[in-house]
Amino acid sequence: MSKTLVLASQSEARRQMLQNAGVEVECLPARIDEAAVKAALSAQKAKLRDIADALAEMKARRIAGKHPDRLVLGADQILVCNGEIFDKPTSEPEAKSQLKDLRGRKHELYSAAVIYNHGQPVWRFVSRVEMTMRDFSDDFLETYTSALKDDLFTTVGGYKLESLGSQLFLSVKGDYFSVLGLPLLEVLEFLRGIGICQK
Repeated sequence: MSKTLVLASQSEARRQMLQNAGVEVECLPARIDEAAVKAALSAQKAKLRDIADALAEMKARRIAGKHPDRLVLGADQILVCNGEIFDKPTSEPEAKSQLKDLRGRKHELYSAAVIYNHGQPVWRFVSRVEMTMRDFSDDFLETYTSALKDDLFTTVGGYKLESLGSQLFLSVKGDYFSVLGLPLLEVLEFLRGIGICQK
């Protein structure tokens, strides 16, 4: 088995997390219609964690189908506030609107990871993090969005906890790495079990 893990994502945050942990990783982004999948599963009243899991699996399966001899990791996140699923913002006005909707409220973030080997799913995990945003001022919102620029569009909810986004929150209950995009510790434990990482 190749010691290089294939990450079915173009997420720089996920790639950096894995590389910083000493994992050799190659990024091969999977193109799927996330909006359609979310809409279909929501219509079926699927559990939120199951939607995150399904998205992660679809990404892993897409790349594993093209590279069945490789170990492939798919990952995705679902942010939910008051029953509404939030997507990555695609513009600054949309990011501001999302952050205003989340301001002063609690929301849940589900972070899913699925690993395929030899074209088959062999491991999966979904974490849940409860996050409470503070009631930040409009001035801070302007400062924040101006500072992050294009980084606003790389993360669901428009926040980056590892940088200025930490100032958006009053509390984060759950795994820090999951907020960044990947339940890293659980992934590493699985990789140790199959000899990709040292025990």
